Amino acid sequence: MIVRSAQIHALMPMMQFSVAPWKILSKENLEIVKDMAELHEKFGPYIMEYAREAAISGEPIVRHMEYSFPGEGFAECKDQFMLGDEYMVTPMVTPENKRSVKLPKGTWQDDFGIIHKGGRIIEIEVPLNRLPYFEKIK
Repeated sequence: MIVRSAQIHALMPMMQFSVAPWKILSKENLEIVKDMAELHEKFGPYIMEYAREAAISGEPIVRHMEYSFPGEGFAECKDQFMLGDEYMVTPMVTPENKRSVKLPKGTWQDDFGIIHKGGRIIEIEVPLNRLPYFEKIK
């Protein structure tokens, strides 16, 4: 649960922990959490850009899918979100290691670099060390 929580927070404006992961996690799980902290750092400039814009426009940095893609059937979607305009984050929120992802219209590149045509649902494998996210290509 700590690992999956760290994954969700890695692509949020702020990453924090309710408990010190180095005190409770195995070495293997702690490495995953460290990787997520590095991912958060990598996205730092992007997040800061949207924070500056949000301060002016009032638009959210983290966006509900329906907000970003109105009329595409995302009103009830509770396990995917947009980080700004370019990144869709699809974390695991259940104990399984496989999930469905509803891709909005357009072209999307996943965290492995694979290109996906949008406007459909795909099934992906999500082992404990993976936080799936998709970059909007067009």
